[in-house]
Amino acid sequence: MASIDNEVAEDYFPLVRIYKDGRIERLTGTATVPPSLDSESDVLSKDVVYSPEENLSSRLYLPKLIAGTNQKLPLLVYFHGGGFVVETAFSPTYHNYLNSFVSQLDVIVVSVDYRRAPEHPLPIAFDDCWTALKWVASHVHGNGPEEWLNSHADLGKVFFAGDSAGATIAHQMAMRYGEEKLAGFDLLGIILVHPYFLGEEPVGDEVNVTAFRELVGRIWRFAHPATSGCDDLLINPGADPNLAKLGCSKVLVTVAQKDMLKHRGRFYYENLKKSGWSGEVEIMEAEEEEHVFHLNKLSCENSVAMLQRIASFMSVHPKSS
Repeated sequence: MASIDNEVAEDYFPLVRIYKDGRIERLTGTATVPPSLDSESDVLSKDVVYSPEENLSSRLYLPKLIAGTNQKLPLLVYFHGGGFVVETAFSPTYHNYLNSFVSQLDVIVVSVDYRRAPEHPLPIAFDDCWTALKWVASHVHGNGPEEWLNSHADLGKVFFAGDSAGATIAHQMAMRYGEEKLAGFDLLGIILVHPYFLGEEPVGDEVNVTAFRELVGRIWRFAHPATSGCDDLLINPGADPNLAKLGCSKVLVTVAQKDMLKHRGRFYYENLKKSGWSGEVEIMEAEEEEHVFHLNKLSCENSVAMLQRIASFMSVHPKSS
């Protein structure tokens, strides 16, 4: 007879399992790598605490050639994905991706680590990310706690980006920025890569993927036990009556053809256009690709095309490979 230690209480494969003894087993996204000078990309990285109270850090990325100069670069604040329950800003997946991103686009990146469910249920992750943004804003006069941001971040050219659940966070941070403002930087745009958005009523071809919708809905309720459900505006922003208050002037939404979340990305895109928001929204679809394909296929044709589109969106010039 199996011991209670090995009896599964809740299974959210492929992300996490909860055992009857209370143990949490993350099935992916547990590996970490230290910051470094990456020999392939020539990008420097380091970890910096943004919340001493909670001992939370961000990983910063800077092109090595910029270090020691006074050159200012656009700033991208990045929020990692993982369904709010797996992955960190320090995983090899995100470390490798952002090294490549920074090398190609010549920007400075703050990759935010936030507390994850179920130990820290939502909306804690959203609050952590807002704390990180306030920390970024503290560098507006060049006398903040982090020298890389003081010397190299152009706080007049700030973008938020994220993939999957990180895209959900990026949108919500832009909404909060629009409603509360945050003296210290100008948010120009947000980049939502394969956003993890939901809704109770199916849109597009979601009616044909009932099992998938049930799984992603279960993960959402697991991460946010106090939620009202899949029409909670934290996860269904396409239905938000205040969508026009989004606090930036442009949005790029990317979706993937073989990703069932693509329907929600399109729904958001269409509703943002109709909301009365005064900015410009673009959408890009990668053919024959799965959810967050770009993280593990950095040099494939569709990943390169997406990076070029992001470069254009941010008005920076990608290096030729």
